[in-house]
Amino acid sequence: MLHWQVIPYREKVAWLSIAAMLATFGPYFTLVATGYFPVTPMPDLRQLAGYAVTAAVQVTILIVGHIVLRRSNPLDAKVAADERDIAIKHRSVTTAYYVLITGMILVGVVMPFSSNGWHIVNFALFMIVLAELVQYSVMVIGYRRQAG
Repeated sequence: MLHWQVIPYREKVAWLSIAAMLATFGPYFTLVATGYFPVTPMPDLRQLAGYAVTAAVQVTILIVGHIVLRRSNPLDAKVAADERDIAIKHRSVTTAYYVLITGMILVGVVMPFSSNGWHIVNFALFMIVLAELVQYSVMVIGYRRQAG
């Protein structure tokens, strides 16, 4: 069982980031996949507004979450990164980079021959969000391995 007070601050931030992305981009990509946004030529202001709302809600969740985390344990938030934190961050960023570069190769090299407009934009956004989820998930796994 996880005790929230003994979880390292950087792991809490990773959990917060995962939750914020799932809570915001999960519904956004569900709406995209179900055809809620009609396929119209760019710029489609309705879809752009949907993305803007999604991004704004995510930023709001992250700001409020960071404030709560910092106030709940201000000393933990100020601790400098040690070797373990740096190693976990390095591993998570490296793994996320491979996901991101794979997605961008698909977006930039493959998809222009089979898709256009919002299909390419949404796939690029999906790959960026997926890479971020991978990064924070690898961070959480790294901290959990150290704790276990």
